[in-house]
Amino acid sequence: MNGPVSVFSDAAGLEAVRGSGEIQGLPPWSAVLMVSPDHFRVQYAINPHMTSGDGALNEVDAGTARRQWEALRRAYEAIGYPVHVLPGSEGLPDMVFAANQAFPFPDGELGMGVALSRMRYPQRAPEVPLFEGWFSARGCRVDSIPEDGPCLEGCGDLLWVPGKRLILGGYGFRTERSALDRVSAAARAPVLALRLTKDRFYHLDTCLAPIDQHRALWVPDAFDSDGHEALKGTFRELLEVPSDEAEHQMACNAHCPDGRHVLIEAAASRTIELLRAAELAVIELETSEFRKAGGSVFCMKQMLF
Repeated sequence: MNGPVSVFSDAAGLEAVRGSGEIQGLPPWSAVLMVSPDHFRVQYAINPHMTSGDGALNEVDAGTARRQWEALRRAYEAIGYPVHVLPGSEGLPDMVFAANQAFPFPDGELGMGVALSRMRYPQRAPEVPLFEGWFSARGCRVDSIPEDGPCLEGCGDLLWVPGKRLILGGYGFRTERSALDRVSAAARAPVLALRLTKDRFYHLDTCLAPIDQHRALWVPDAFDSDGHEALKGTFRELLEVPSDEAEHQMACNAHCPDGRHVLIEAAASRTIELLRAAELAVIELETSEFRKAGGSVFCMKQMLF
């Protein structure tokens, strides 16, 4: 692993990093990795979305989940992103949420490296070696956190600013702040550390969705004051997601891979209107079965360089 680049947490830090010239360009995505939903179900509760009002675990309709997963796969293929599929594994019902186990980054001649996760909950820890094997088989440089190291939950808490080698890093519920130093060093990129404040928005990808270099969807209540100022300094325009749609339809778990198309839960009607008013091409998708486990569009894929 290389020496640290920089991790900062406020608008002043952002300006300092900009002035230093550390923020370089980022190549476009080339493909998508998804995990088959064969073993997906709600088997335990590790986030507030997994249980009903009476505390019972949510029940998943496997057939509906399969159809929703296939529709998402077709949507990525239709806008030009080939989809690789990693088979799901028995006993790992959340492995289908492929954003969480690793964080890919451009890596010179190798093309792509990955920072592997160290999952907060033991139920999900066995997912990571399966992703490690997939990436290693493709010649990627792999950076692993020691067993006694800090928790890190991949692209659930790590987002690239589109087109810029600048990482947005959420921490507080799953990822630990100290893990961001390791990510910065591995990816050779500065990290804006954003403290998450609401447990229903336990991952950064539930409350922030970059659209392009200048715009992002966000949930203001999910961040502290430093986060507000830093995000306002990062994006020219922050589109506020209605709080009820953010919480119940996971509207901010949308994904814009190319600055034009936004893949989003179809039930998030007001957020969809907001995106269309911004002249974006909205692709409505049903993710009701996956929302029962606390995930939607963004959670269900891993973007590859």
